[in-house]
Amino acid sequence: MESYYAVIFTSQRTNDDNGGYAKMADTIEDLAKQQPGFLRVESTRNHEGHGITVSYWESLEAIRNWKVNAKHAVAQQLGKEKWYSHYHVEICQVMRTYSFQGE
Repeated sequence: MESYYAVIFTSQRTNDDNGGYAKMADTIEDLAKQQPGFLRVESTRNHEGHGITVSYWESLEAIRNWKVNAKHAVAQQLGKEKWYSHYHVEICQVMRTYSFQGE
């Protein structure tokens, strides 16, 4: 595969509306998977609420289209209002990958 892009979203959760957050997170992940140019997503959050989500995309255009998706925009606004005390987004071009898988 030629180079592609990663969106790295790091965040700190508040204690507000845990049930609503989980439901929205699942909805948004399912929606992202349907977007043209989506490749995959990986996410983790520790017990203190610090999380990292990395989504992978074929192009910057696909990332821009996802950013302005109406349902995603609603989730972003709710995140600012209720679910995150802060977050940071980085967009990176993946130039090369390699891996190891033991037995």
